[in-house]
Amino acid sequence: MGHFSCSQGRYPSVYHFHQGQFMRTTLRIGAAAVAATVATAGAIAPATAAESQGPKNIIYMIGDGMGYGHVAFNNLYETGQSKYLVDGAFSAEGPEELDGESVQRFEDFNRLSMTTYPNNSSYDPHKAWASHEYVDKGYTDSSAAGTAMSTGVKTDNGKLGINEYGHKLENTSERAKKAGKSAGVVSSVPFSHATPAAWAAHNISRNNYLAIADEMFNSDLDVIMGAGHPFYDDDNIKQDEAKYKYVSEEVYNKLSSGASDWNYVETKEQFEALAQGNVAAGQKYFGLAPVASTLQQKRSGESTVPYDIPRNDVVDLSTMTTGALNALGQNDKGFHVMIEGGAIDWSGHGNESARDIEEVQDFNKSVDAAIDWVEENSSWDETLLVVTADHETGYLSGANERAEGKFNSMNGGGNNTLPSDHQWYSTQHTNQVVPFFFKGAGSEAIRAKATNTDPVRGDYIDNTTLAKLTLNEWWIKRDDQGGKDQADESASEQPDNNDAGVGAGEGSSTSGLFAGIAGAGIASLTIAAIAFLAQQLGIITINPHAWRNFFH
Repeated sequence: MGHFSCSQGRYPSVYHFHQGQFMRTTLRIGAAAVAATVATAGAIAPATAAESQGPKNIIYMIGDGMGYGHVAFNNLYETGQSKYLVDGAFSAEGPEELDGESVQRFEDFNRLSMTTYPNNSSYDPHKAWASHEYVDKGYTDSSAAGTAMSTGVKTDNGKLGINEYGHKLENTSERAKKAGKSAGVVSSVPFSHATPAAWAAHNISRNNYLAIADEMFNSDLDVIMGAGHPFYDDDNIKQDEAKYKYVSEEVYNKLSSGASDWNYVETKEQFEALAQGNVAAGQKYFGLAPVASTLQQKRSGESTVPYDIPRNDVVDLSTMTTGALNALGQNDKGFHVMIEGGAIDWSGHGNESARDIEEVQDFNKSVDAAIDWVEENSSWDETLLVVTADHETGYLSGANERAEGKFNSMNGGGNNTLPSDHQWYSTQHTNQVVPFFFKGAGSEAIRAKATNTDPVRGDYIDNTTLAKLTLNEWWIKRDDQGGKDQADESASEQPDNNDAGVGAGEGSSTSGLFAGIAGAGIASLTIAAIAFLAQQLGIITINPHAWRNFFH
Protein backbone atom coordinates (compact mmCIF):
# COMPACT_ATOMS: atom_id res chain seq x y z
CA MET A 1 0.00 0.00 0.00
CA GLY A 2 1.39 3.41 -0.88
CA HIS A 3 1.76 6.13 1.76
CA PHE A 4 1.65 9.88 1.49
CA SER A 5 3.33 12.64 3.50
CA CYS A 6 3.33 16.43 3.34
CA SER A 7 6.29 18.68 4.00
CA GLN A 8 5.94 22.29 5.10
CA GLY A 9 5.35 24.69 2.25
CA ARG A 10 4.58 22.00 -0.33
CA TYR A 11 0.79 22.32 -0.22
CA PRO A 12 -1.38 25.48 -0.12
CA SER A 13 -1.49 26.92 3.38
CA VAL A 14 -4.97 27.41 4.84
CA TYR A 15 -4.83 30.50 7.04
CA HIS A 16 -8.51 31.32 7.49
CA PHE A 17 -11.49 29.02 8.11
CA HIS A 18 -15.05 30.32 8.11
CA GLN A 19 -17.04 29.29 11.10
CA GLY A 20 -20.18 27.19 11.11
CA GLN A 21 -21.28 23.58 11.22
CA PHE A 22 -21.79 23.43 7.45
CA MET A 23 -18.20 24.48 6.82
CA ARG A 24 -16.82 21.96 9.33
CA THR A 25 -18.91 19.19 7.80
CA THR A 26 -17.78 20.14 4.31
CA LEU A 27 -14.15 20.12 5.39
CA ARG A 28 -14.59 16.68 6.96
CA ILE A 29 -16.08 15.36 3.71
CA GLY A 30 -13.20 16.88 1.75
CA ALA A 31 -10.68 15.41 4.16
CA ALA A 32 -12.26 11.99 3.85
CA ALA A 33 -12.03 12.22 0.08
CA VAL A 34 -8.39 13.21 0.32
CA ALA A 35 -7.69 10.39 2.76
CA ALA A 36 -9.28 7.88 0.41
CA THR A 37 -7.16 9.17 -2.43
CA VAL A 38 -4.01 9.13 -0.34
CA ALA A 39 -4.70 5.61 0.88
CA THR A 40 -4.77 4.31 -2.66
CA ALA A 41 -1.90 6.40 -4.02
CA GLY A 42 0.73 4.24 -5.67
CA ALA A 43 -1.49 1.17 -5.84
CA ILE A 44 -3.46 -0.15 -8.80
CA ALA A 45 -6.48 -2.33 -8.17
CA PRO A 46 -5.46 -5.92 -8.78
CA ALA A 47 -6.83 -7.47 -11.93
CA THR A 48 -9.21 -10.23 -11.00
CA ALA A 49 -11.02 -10.85 -14.25
CA ALA A 50 -10.78 -10.49 -17.99
CA GLU A 51 -13.33 -9.37 -20.52
CA SER A 52 -13.58 -11.79 -23.41
CA GLN A 53 -13.72 -10.44 -26.94
CA GLY A 54 -12.48 -12.00 -30.15
CA PRO A 55 -12.43 -15.80 -30.36
CA LYS A 56 -14.30 -17.76 -27.73
CA ASN A 57 -11.89 -20.67 -28.18
CA ILE A 58 -8.24 -20.69 -29.29
CA ILE A 59 -6.58 -23.93 -30.42
CA TYR A 60 -2.85 -23.31 -30.88
CA MET A 61 -1.23 -26.28 -32.61
CA ILE A 62 2.56 -26.36 -32.80
CA GLY A 63 4.65 -28.78 -34.79
CA ASP A 64 7.89 -28.32 -32.88
CA GLY A 65 10.66 -27.86 -35.45
CA MET A 66 8.22 -28.15 -38.38
CA GLY A 67 9.48 -25.64 -40.92
CA TYR A 68 8.34 -25.33 -44.52
CA GLY A 69 10.80 -28.04 -45.53
CA HIS A 70 9.23 -30.56 -43.15
CA VAL A 71 5.73 -29.88 -44.46
CA ALA A 72 6.91 -30.23 -48.06
CA PHE A 73 8.98 -33.34 -47.29
CA ASN A 74 5.95 -35.15 -45.90
CA ASN A 75 3.72 -34.01 -48.76
CA LEU A 76 6.24 -35.38 -51.24
CA TYR A 77 6.28 -38.67 -49.34
CA GLU A 78 2.51 -38.94 -49.60
CA THR A 79 1.80 -37.54 -53.08
CA GLY A 80 5.05 -36.75 -54.91
CA GLN A 81 4.36 -33.00 -55.06
CA SER A 82 4.01 -30.07 -52.67
CA LYS A 83 3.84 -26.34 -52.24
CA TYR A 84 6.74 -24.52 -50.50
CA LEU A 85 9.55 -26.11 -52.57
CA VAL A 86 12.22 -23.61 -53.64
CA ASP A 87 14.71 -23.53 -56.49
CA GLY A 88 17.22 -20.86 -57.50
CA ALA A 89 20.46 -19.09 -56.71
CA PHE A 90 21.45 -17.68 -53.34
CA SER A 91 20.47 -13.99 -53.57
CA ALA A 92 18.89 -11.18 -51.58
CA GLU A 93 15.65 -11.66 -53.50
CA GLY A 94 15.72 -15.38 -52.92
CA PRO A 95 14.90 -18.39 -55.08
CA GLU A 96 11.59 -19.13 -56.72
CA GLU A 97 8.89 -20.83 -54.65
CA LEU A 98 7.50 -23.50 -56.96
CA ASP A 99 3.81 -24.11 -57.55
CA GLY A 100 2.12 -27.05 -55.92
CA GLU A 101 -1.18 -28.34 -54.60
CA SER A 102 -2.43 -28.59 -51.03
CA VAL A 103 -2.13 -32.02 -49.46
CA GLN A 104 -3.16 -31.43 -45.85
CA ARG A 105 -6.51 -29.93 -44.91
CA PHE A 106 -4.90 -27.08 -42.98
CA GLU A 107 -3.03 -25.96 -46.11
CA ASP A 108 -6.33 -24.51 -47.34
CA PHE A 109 -6.47 -22.21 -44.29
CA ASN A 110 -5.21 -18.64 -44.43
CA ARG A 111 -1.42 -18.63 -44.50
CA LEU A 112 1.25 -16.20 -43.35
CA SER A 113 4.81 -16.83 -42.26
CA MET A 114 6.19 -16.20 -38.77
CA THR A 115 9.55 -15.11 -37.41
CA THR A 116 10.90 -17.12 -34.48
CA TYR A 117 14.05 -15.36 -33.24
CA PRO A 118 14.62 -14.85 -29.48
CA ASN A 119 15.50 -11.76 -27.44
CA ASN A 120 18.54 -9.87 -28.77
CA SER A 121 18.29 -11.46 -32.21
CA SER A 122 16.49 -10.55 -35.44
CA TYR A 123 15.48 -11.72 -38.90
CA ASP A 124 16.53 -10.10 -42.16
CA PRO A 125 14.44 -11.61 -45.00
CA HIS A 126 17.01 -10.74 -47.64
CA LYS A 127 20.05 -12.07 -45.80
CA ALA A 128 18.10 -15.25 -45.08
CA TRP A 129 18.07 -16.17 -48.78
CA ALA A 130 21.55 -14.92 -49.70
CA SER A 131 23.28 -17.93 -48.14
CA HIS A 132 22.75 -20.90 -45.85
CA GLU A 133 24.85 -19.39 -43.08
CA TYR A 134 22.57 -16.53 -41.99
CA VAL A 135 19.76 -18.69 -40.60
CA ASP A 136 22.27 -20.99 -38.90
CA LYS A 137 22.82 -18.21 -36.34
CA GLY A 138 20.61 -16.24 -33.97
CA TYR A 139 18.03 -18.99 -33.67
CA THR A 140 15.67 -19.58 -30.78
CA ASP A 141 15.26 -22.56 -28.52
CA SER A 142 11.85 -23.95 -27.63
CA SER A 143 11.59 -22.27 -24.24
CA ALA A 144 12.23 -18.77 -25.60
CA ALA A 145 9.93 -19.45 -28.55
CA GLY A 146 7.21 -20.88 -26.33
CA THR A 147 7.47 -17.91 -23.98
CA ALA A 148 7.13 -15.47 -26.88
CA MET A 149 4.17 -17.38 -28.29
CA SER A 150 2.40 -17.66 -24.94
CA THR A 151 3.13 -14.23 -23.40
CA GLY A 152 3.87 -11.89 -26.29
CA VAL A 153 7.30 -11.06 -24.88
CA LYS A 154 10.63 -12.27 -26.23
CA THR A 155 13.10 -13.69 -23.75
CA ASP A 156 16.52 -15.34 -23.66
CA ASN A 157 17.07 -18.92 -24.73
CA GLY A 158 16.66 -21.30 -21.83
CA LYS A 159 14.23 -19.12 -19.88
CA LEU A 160 10.64 -20.15 -19.44
CA GLY A 161 7.70 -17.85 -18.76
CA ILE A 162 9.96 -15.04 -17.56
CA ASN A 163 11.50 -12.03 -19.25
CA GLU A 164 15.20 -11.34 -19.72
CA TYR A 165 15.39 -9.89 -16.19
CA GLY A 166 13.80 -12.91 -14.55
CA HIS A 167 10.34 -11.45 -13.92
CA LYS A 168 7.23 -13.56 -14.39
CA LEU A 169 5.14 -13.03 -17.51
CA GLU A 170 1.42 -13.68 -17.76
CA ASN A 171 0.59 -16.26 -20.41
CA THR A 172 -2.58 -16.81 -22.41
CA SER A 173 -3.57 -19.84 -20.33
CA GLU A 174 -3.57 -17.66 -17.22
CA ARG A 175 -5.54 -14.95 -18.99
CA ALA A 176 -8.06 -17.53 -20.18
CA LYS A 177 -8.65 -18.59 -16.58
CA LYS A 178 -9.18 -14.96 -15.52
CA ALA A 179 -11.81 -14.71 -18.24
CA GLY A 180 -13.62 -17.72 -16.78
CA LYS A 181 -12.44 -19.98 -19.59
CA SER A 182 -10.71 -23.34 -19.37
CA ALA A 183 -7.09 -23.93 -20.38
CA GLY A 184 -4.86 -26.87 -21.18
CA VAL A 185 -1.68 -28.19 -22.77
CA VAL A 186 -1.10 -31.39 -24.75
CA SER A 187 2.15 -32.82 -26.10
CA SER A 188 3.69 -35.94 -27.60
CA VAL A 189 6.82 -35.34 -25.49
CA PRO A 190 7.13 -34.86 -21.70
CA PHE A 191 4.42 -32.56 -20.39
CA SER A 192 7.04 -30.55 -18.47
CA HIS A 193 9.17 -30.00 -21.58
CA ALA A 194 9.78 -26.49 -22.88
CA THR A 195 6.83 -25.92 -25.20
CA PRO A 196 3.91 -27.16 -23.07
CA ALA A 197 5.53 -25.67 -19.97
CA ALA A 198 5.60 -22.23 -21.61
CA TRP A 199 1.81 -22.06 -21.25
CA ALA A 200 1.89 -23.08 -17.60
CA ALA A 201 5.16 -22.40 -15.76
CA HIS A 202 7.77 -19.75 -14.98
CA ASN A 203 11.37 -20.79 -14.40
CA ILE A 204 14.89 -19.51 -14.92
CA SER A 205 15.79 -22.76 -16.71
CA ARG A 206 13.77 -25.02 -18.97
CA ASN A 207 15.81 -27.93 -17.58
CA ASN A 208 14.35 -27.65 -14.07
CA TYR A 209 11.80 -30.29 -15.00
CA LEU A 210 10.73 -31.27 -11.49
CA ALA A 211 10.07 -27.70 -10.38
CA ILE A 212 8.25 -27.02 -13.65
CA ALA A 213 6.14 -30.17 -13.22
CA ASP A 214 5.28 -29.15 -9.67
CA GLU A 215 4.13 -25.73 -10.84
CA MET A 216 2.03 -27.24 -13.61
CA PHE A 217 0.48 -29.76 -11.20
CA ASN A 218 -0.48 -26.94 -8.83
CA SER A 219 -1.68 -24.60 -11.58
CA ASP A 220 -5.21 -23.68 -12.61
CA LEU A 221 -4.93 -25.62 -15.86
CA ASP A 222 -7.85 -27.93 -16.59
CA VAL A 223 -6.05 -30.37 -18.91
CA ILE A 224 -2.44 -31.57 -19.01
CA MET A 225 -1.43 -34.44 -21.30
CA GLY A 226 1.95 -35.72 -22.38
CA ALA A 227 4.75 -38.23 -21.95
CA GLY A 228 7.27 -38.40 -19.12
CA HIS A 229 6.08 -41.42 -17.13
CA PRO A 230 8.61 -42.38 -14.42
CA PHE A 231 7.89 -46.13 -14.55
CA TYR A 232 8.17 -46.72 -18.31
CA ASP A 233 10.95 -46.61 -20.88
CA ASP A 234 10.72 -45.34 -24.46
CA ASP A 235 9.39 -48.72 -25.63
CA ASN A 236 6.36 -48.64 -23.32
CA ILE A 237 7.94 -51.32 -21.10
CA LYS A 238 7.32 -50.97 -17.39
CA GLN A 239 10.45 -50.69 -15.25
CA ASP A 240 11.11 -52.01 -11.75
CA GLU A 241 12.53 -48.71 -10.58
CA ALA A 242 11.14 -45.28 -11.33
CA LYS A 243 13.16 -42.49 -12.92
CA TYR A 244 11.75 -39.19 -11.75
CA LYS A 245 13.16 -36.95 -14.48
CA TYR A 246 10.07 -35.14 -15.73
CA VAL A 247 7.80 -35.41 -12.69
CA SER A 248 8.62 -35.63 -9.00
CA GLU A 249 7.87 -38.69 -6.90
CA GLU A 250 5.54 -36.64 -4.73
CA VAL A 251 3.48 -35.33 -7.63
CA TYR A 252 3.35 -38.72 -9.35
CA ASN A 253 2.18 -40.42 -6.15
CA LYS A 254 -0.56 -37.85 -5.67
CA LEU A 255 -1.72 -38.29 -9.25
CA SER A 256 -1.64 -42.07 -9.36
CA SER A 257 -3.24 -42.51 -5.94
CA GLY A 258 -6.08 -40.10 -6.62
CA ALA A 259 -4.92 -37.76 -3.84
CA SER A 260 -5.37 -34.59 -5.89
CA ASP A 261 -8.05 -32.66 -7.74
CA TRP A 262 -6.90 -34.19 -11.04
CA ASN A 263 -8.59 -37.10 -12.79
CA TYR A 264 -5.56 -39.22 -13.64
CA VAL A 265 -5.44 -40.91 -17.06
CA GLU A 266 -2.71 -43.34 -18.12
CA THR A 267 -3.86 -46.26 -20.26
CA LYS A 268 -4.74 -46.17 -23.92
CA GLU A 269 -8.32 -47.14 -23.04
CA GLN A 270 -8.63 -44.27 -20.57
CA PHE A 271 -7.48 -41.74 -23.15
CA GLU A 272 -9.89 -43.21 -25.69
CA ALA A 273 -12.74 -42.83 -23.22
CA LEU A 274 -12.08 -39.09 -23.05
CA ALA A 275 -12.03 -38.93 -26.84
CA GLN A 276 -15.39 -40.69 -26.88
CA GLY A 277 -16.87 -37.96 -24.71
CA ASN A 278 -16.64 -39.42 -21.23
CA VAL A 279 -15.83 -36.08 -19.64
CA ALA A 280 -17.61 -33.83 -17.19
CA ALA A 281 -17.81 -30.08 -16.73
CA GLY A 282 -15.67 -28.64 -13.95
CA GLN A 283 -13.30 -31.61 -13.89
CA LYS A 284 -9.52 -31.53 -14.36
CA TYR A 285 -7.75 -34.21 -16.41
CA PHE A 286 -4.08 -35.17 -16.18
CA GLY A 287 -2.99 -37.68 -18.83
CA LEU A 288 0.44 -39.29 -18.48
CA ALA A 289 1.18 -41.66 -21.35
CA PRO A 290 3.19 -44.76 -20.28
CA VAL A 291 6.43 -43.83 -22.06
CA ALA A 292 9.52 -42.06 -20.81
CA SER A 293 10.08 -39.28 -23.32
CA THR A 294 8.06 -39.56 -26.55
CA LEU A 295 4.97 -41.41 -27.67
CA GLN A 296 6.86 -43.01 -30.57
CA GLN A 297 9.94 -41.17 -31.81
CA LYS A 298 12.47 -42.51 -29.27
CA ARG A 299 11.38 -46.14 -29.47
CA SER A 300 14.23 -48.59 -30.10
CA GLY A 301 15.57 -49.29 -33.57
CA GLU A 302 16.92 -47.16 -36.39
CA SER A 303 14.26 -46.60 -39.03
CA THR A 304 15.26 -46.47 -42.68
CA VAL A 305 11.69 -46.07 -43.89
CA PRO A 306 8.68 -44.86 -41.91
CA TYR A 307 6.95 -47.43 -39.69
CA ASP A 308 9.51 -50.20 -40.31
CA ILE A 309 9.90 -50.55 -36.52
CA PRO A 310 6.72 -51.65 -34.68
CA ARG A 311 5.10 -48.74 -32.87
CA ASN A 312 4.42 -48.48 -29.16
CA ASP A 313 0.92 -49.52 -28.13
CA VAL A 314 0.14 -46.19 -26.51
CA VAL A 315 -2.25 -43.32 -27.10
CA ASP A 316 -1.59 -41.19 -30.17
CA LEU A 317 -1.64 -37.41 -30.37
CA SER A 318 -4.92 -37.24 -32.28
CA THR A 319 -6.72 -39.17 -29.53
CA MET A 320 -5.20 -36.88 -26.91
CA THR A 321 -6.34 -33.90 -28.97
CA THR A 322 -9.95 -35.01 -29.18
CA GLY A 323 -10.06 -35.93 -25.50
CA ALA A 324 -8.60 -32.60 -24.45
CA LEU A 325 -11.00 -30.65 -26.64
CA ASN A 326 -13.95 -32.62 -25.28
CA ALA A 327 -12.92 -31.82 -21.72
CA LEU A 328 -12.17 -28.15 -22.32
CA GLY A 329 -15.27 -27.73 -24.46
CA GLN A 330 -17.48 -28.36 -21.43
CA ASN A 331 -16.93 -24.74 -20.43
CA ASP A 332 -19.58 -22.51 -22.01
CA LYS A 333 -17.24 -19.51 -21.75
CA GLY A 334 -14.62 -21.12 -23.97
CA PHE A 335 -11.02 -22.27 -23.66
CA HIS A 336 -7.40 -21.95 -24.71
CA VAL A 337 -5.33 -25.03 -25.53
CA MET A 338 -1.82 -25.56 -26.87
CA ILE A 339 -1.30 -28.90 -28.65
CA GLU A 340 2.25 -29.86 -29.61
CA GLY A 341 3.70 -32.42 -31.96
CA GLY A 342 6.91 -32.21 -30.00
CA ALA A 343 9.03 -34.97 -31.49
CA ILE A 344 9.26 -33.52 -35.00
CA ASP A 345 12.02 -31.49 -33.42
CA TRP A 346 13.70 -34.60 -31.99
CA SER A 347 13.78 -36.15 -35.47
CA GLY A 348 15.24 -32.97 -36.89
CA HIS A 349 18.04 -32.90 -34.35
CA GLY A 350 18.90 -36.47 -35.27
CA ASN A 351 18.43 -35.92 -39.03
CA GLU A 352 16.13 -38.95 -38.97
CA SER A 353 14.16 -38.72 -42.20
CA ALA A 354 11.91 -41.73 -41.61
CA ARG A 355 10.99 -40.74 -38.05
CA ASP A 356 10.41 -37.17 -39.21
CA ILE A 357 7.73 -38.43 -41.59
CA GLU A 358 6.12 -40.41 -38.77
CA GLU A 359 6.04 -37.44 -36.42
CA VAL A 360 4.75 -34.97 -39.01
CA GLN A 361 2.01 -37.41 -39.97
CA ASP A 362 1.00 -37.91 -36.34
CA PHE A 363 0.81 -34.15 -35.94
CA ASN A 364 -1.19 -33.74 -39.15
CA LYS A 365 -3.70 -36.32 -37.90
CA SER A 366 -4.08 -34.36 -34.68
CA VAL A 367 -4.80 -31.23 -36.71
CA ASP A 368 -7.46 -33.18 -38.61
CA ALA A 369 -8.94 -34.22 -35.27
CA ALA A 370 -9.08 -30.59 -34.17
CA ILE A 371 -10.74 -29.54 -37.43
CA ASP A 372 -13.33 -32.28 -37.00
CA TRP A 373 -13.97 -31.22 -33.40
CA VAL A 374 -14.55 -27.59 -34.36
CA GLU A 375 -16.95 -28.51 -37.15
CA GLU A 376 -18.86 -31.02 -35.02
CA ASN A 377 -18.89 -29.27 -31.63
CA SER A 378 -18.26 -25.57 -32.24
CA SER A 379 -17.97 -23.35 -35.32
CA TRP A 380 -15.42 -21.24 -37.15
CA ASP A 381 -17.37 -18.18 -36.03
CA GLU A 382 -16.30 -18.71 -32.43
CA THR A 383 -13.10 -20.79 -32.62
CA LEU A 384 -9.64 -19.90 -33.91
CA LEU A 385 -7.41 -22.78 -35.02
CA VAL A 386 -3.72 -22.06 -35.66
CA VAL A 387 -1.20 -24.53 -37.11
CA THR A 388 2.42 -23.44 -36.96
CA ALA A 389 5.89 -24.24 -35.59
CA ASP A 390 7.99 -22.69 -32.86
CA HIS A 391 11.07 -22.86 -35.13
CA GLU A 392 12.59 -25.05 -37.82
CA THR A 393 14.98 -27.87 -36.89
CA GLY A 394 17.63 -29.52 -39.06
CA TYR A 395 17.59 -27.21 -42.08
CA LEU A 396 15.76 -29.76 -44.22
CA SER A 397 15.95 -28.81 -47.90
CA GLY A 398 17.04 -30.00 -51.35
CA ALA A 399 20.29 -31.88 -51.93
CA ASN A 400 23.75 -30.37 -52.62
CA GLU A 401 22.73 -26.78 -51.98
CA ARG A 402 25.91 -25.60 -50.31
CA ALA A 403 28.15 -27.31 -52.82
CA GLU A 404 26.27 -25.76 -55.74
CA GLY A 405 25.67 -22.35 -54.14
CA LYS A 406 21.93 -22.46 -54.78
CA PHE A 407 18.66 -23.71 -53.38
CA ASN A 408 17.49 -26.98 -54.89
CA SER A 409 14.01 -28.42 -54.82
CA MET A 410 13.43 -31.68 -53.01
CA ASN A 411 12.23 -34.29 -55.49
CA GLY A 412 10.92 -37.82 -55.62
CA GLY A 413 8.59 -39.50 -53.23
CA GLY A 414 4.95 -40.30 -53.77
CA ASN A 415 3.01 -43.42 -52.83
CA ASN A 416 4.54 -43.33 -49.35
CA THR A 417 8.16 -43.45 -50.46
CA LEU A 418 10.88 -41.16 -49.13
CA PRO A 419 11.91 -38.31 -51.43
CA SER A 420 15.38 -39.10 -52.75
CA ASP A 421 16.60 -35.55 -53.30
CA HIS A 422 16.63 -34.14 -49.79
CA GLN A 423 19.34 -33.23 -47.31
CA TRP A 424 19.75 -32.11 -43.70
CA TYR A 425 22.18 -29.20 -43.27
CA SER A 426 22.11 -28.84 -39.48
CA THR A 427 21.53 -30.76 -36.28
CA GLN A 428 20.28 -27.61 -34.56
CA HIS A 429 17.47 -25.11 -34.93
CA THR A 430 17.49 -22.45 -37.63
CA ASN A 431 16.29 -18.87 -37.82
CA GLN A 432 14.06 -19.49 -40.84
CA VAL A 433 10.53 -18.16 -40.92
CA VAL A 434 7.98 -20.93 -40.41
CA PRO A 435 4.47 -21.41 -41.83
CA PHE A 436 1.54 -19.97 -39.90
CA PHE A 437 -1.82 -21.39 -40.98
CA PHE A 438 -5.00 -20.06 -39.36
CA LYS A 439 -8.76 -20.26 -39.71
CA GLY A 440 -11.77 -19.02 -37.80
CA ALA A 441 -12.61 -16.24 -35.38
CA GLY A 442 -9.98 -13.50 -35.25
CA SER A 443 -8.43 -14.31 -38.62
CA GLU A 444 -8.84 -10.80 -40.00
CA ALA A 445 -7.12 -9.31 -36.96
CA ILE A 446 -4.16 -11.66 -37.42
CA ARG A 447 -3.77 -10.84 -41.09
CA ALA A 448 -3.85 -7.13 -40.31
CA LYS A 449 -0.73 -7.56 -38.18
CA ALA A 450 1.35 -8.85 -41.11
CA THR A 451 3.29 -5.70 -41.96
CA ASN A 452 6.52 -7.25 -43.29
CA THR A 453 7.23 -9.35 -46.36
CA ASP A 454 9.71 -12.12 -47.05
CA PRO A 455 10.73 -12.25 -50.74
CA VAL A 456 10.03 -16.00 -50.90
CA ARG A 457 7.57 -16.86 -48.11
CA GLY A 458 5.41 -13.74 -48.34
CA ASP A 459 3.89 -11.62 -45.59
CA TYR A 460 4.87 -12.51 -42.07
CA ILE A 461 4.07 -11.83 -38.43
CA ASP A 462 6.20 -12.39 -35.34
CA ASN A 463 5.91 -15.20 -32.82
CA THR A 464 4.65 -12.65 -30.27
CA THR A 465 1.76 -11.47 -32.47
CA LEU A 466 -0.99 -13.89 -31.50
CA ALA A 467 -0.31 -13.62 -27.76
CA LYS A 468 -0.35 -9.83 -27.98
CA LEU A 469 -3.68 -9.94 -29.78
CA THR A 470 -5.09 -12.30 -27.17
CA LEU A 471 -3.81 -10.39 -24.14
CA ASN A 472 -4.24 -6.81 -25.38
CA GLU A 473 -7.22 -6.87 -27.72
CA TRP A 474 -9.31 -10.00 -27.24
CA TRP A 475 -9.22 -11.24 -23.65
CA ILE A 476 -8.59 -7.91 -21.96
CA LYS A 477 -7.73 -7.82 -18.28
CA ARG A 478 -10.06 -5.68 -16.17
CA ASP A 479 -9.60 -4.19 -12.73
CA ASP A 480 -12.02 -4.64 -9.84
CA GLN A 481 -14.05 -1.64 -10.98
CA GLY A 482 -14.47 -3.01 -14.50
CA GLY A 483 -12.05 -0.62 -16.17
CA LYS A 484 -9.06 -1.57 -18.25
CA ASP A 485 -6.02 -2.30 -16.11
CA GLN A 486 -3.41 0.12 -17.39
CA ALA A 487 -0.61 -1.96 -15.90
CA ASP A 488 -1.31 -4.56 -18.57
CA GLU A 489 -1.59 -2.28 -21.57
CA SER A 490 1.06 -4.29 -23.43
CA ALA A 491 1.29 -8.06 -23.63
CA SER A 492 2.57 -8.96 -20.19
CA GLU A 493 5.68 -6.85 -20.63
CA GLN A 494 5.64 -5.81 -16.99
CA PRO A 495 6.12 -8.40 -14.25
CA ASP A 496 3.55 -9.12 -11.61
CA ASN A 497 3.99 -6.51 -8.87
CA ASN A 498 4.02 -9.29 -6.30
CA ASP A 499 6.87 -11.18 -7.94
CA ALA A 500 10.46 -10.13 -7.46
CA GLY A 501 11.66 -12.72 -9.94
CA VAL A 502 11.79 -16.43 -10.61
CA GLY A 503 14.97 -18.28 -9.86
CA ALA A 504 16.99 -15.11 -10.30
CA GLY A 505 17.24 -13.74 -6.76
CA GLU A 506 15.47 -10.77 -5.21
CA GLY A 507 14.35 -7.84 -7.31
CA SER A 508 11.78 -5.11 -7.49
CA SER A 509 9.04 -4.31 -9.95
CA THR A 510 9.46 -1.26 -12.13
CA SER A 511 5.75 -1.28 -12.88
CA GLY A 512 5.06 -0.90 -9.16
CA LEU A 513 7.41 2.07 -9.03
CA PHE A 514 5.71 3.85 -11.90
CA ALA A 515 2.30 3.04 -10.46
CA GLY A 516 3.40 4.66 -7.20
CA ILE A 517 4.57 7.79 -8.97
CA ALA A 518 1.32 7.98 -10.90
CA GLY A 519 -0.70 7.49 -7.74
CA ALA A 520 1.16 10.25 -5.92
CA GLY A 521 0.48 12.62 -8.79
CA ILE A 522 -3.23 11.80 -8.74
CA ALA A 523 -3.34 12.39 -4.99
CA SER A 524 -1.68 15.81 -5.37
CA LEU A 525 -4.15 16.91 -8.02
CA THR A 526 -7.08 15.69 -5.94
CA ILE A 527 -5.94 17.69 -2.90
CA ALA A 528 -5.51 20.77 -5.06
CA ALA A 529 -8.96 20.36 -6.59
CA ILE A 530 -10.68 20.00 -3.21
CA ALA A 531 -8.85 23.00 -1.80
CA PHE A 532 -9.70 25.10 -4.85
CA LEU A 533 -13.38 24.14 -4.63
CA ALA A 534 -13.48 24.94 -0.93
CA GLN A 535 -12.03 28.38 -1.59
CA GLN A 536 -14.58 29.06 -4.35
CA LEU A 537 -17.40 28.15 -1.95
CA GLY A 538 -16.01 30.52 0.63
CA ILE A 539 -15.23 27.73 3.05
CA ILE A 540 -11.52 28.53 3.27
CA THR A 541 -9.14 31.23 2.11
CA ILE A 542 -5.82 30.25 0.57
CA ASN A 543 -2.67 32.31 0.09
CA PRO A 544 -2.31 32.66 -3.72
CA HIS A 545 1.47 32.35 -3.50
CA ALA A 546 0.99 28.85 -2.12
CA TRP A 547 -0.70 27.73 -5.34
CA ARG A 548 2.40 28.67 -7.31
CA ASN A 549 4.60 26.79 -4.84
CA PHE A 550 2.36 23.75 -5.05
CA PHE A 551 2.91 23.28 -8.76
CA HIS A 552 6.69 23.91 -8.68
